[in-house]
Amino acid sequence: MGVVRTSRGDWIEAGLRALAEGGPEAIRVEALAKRLGVTKGGFYGTFADRNELLTAVLDTWEREAVDDVLAHVEAQDVDPRERARLAGVLTLSADRLLPVDLAVRQWARRDEAVAERLRRVDTGRMDFLRTSIGAFCSDPDEVEARSLLAFCAAIGEHFITVEHPGRTRAEVLVRAADVLFDGPR
Repeated sequence: MGVVRTSRGDWIEAGLRALAEGGPEAIRVEALAKRLGVTKGGFYGTFADRNELLTAVLDTWEREAVDDVLAHVEAQDVDPRERARLAGVLTLSADRLLPVDLAVRQWARRDEAVAERLRRVDTGRMDFLRTSIGAFCSDPDEVEARSLLAFCAAIGEHFITVEHPGRTRAEVLVRAADVLFDGPR
């Protein structure tokens, strides 16, 4: 009977879960091997070292958070306003992507290479918002302002703990999106 190898994808998935739960410090070979129920020796048959795994984890996050989300949104037959809303929901409300995204943001505060990658991801997200909002708003200054406000609301919503008397958080977020994507009533 041959030896069953833990796949590269399994190691990356375990790394993503560890990142979401405890930051980059939680991505330790021994801990991941234990989580996967294997010995750490198998890791070195797949990756040269921990840094290679960290890069693969970030590559996967970037692909899923930008490329996969945008491909899914582009495949939908909806107007630009709904595309922008859907991208936000898929990116920052998803059980899988949100915890990793927040962990990457924290990591980027102390690692310039991660910060550069985060800038690239956020720039891609902002470019998508600019294009979506630009489809119904012709003033470039307003497009930029609405895009920034939409992005700030999507990120900040996870950090702001304010109450909304007489309204639920969900109601306020829906109304905020209406203001950003439809304009004032």
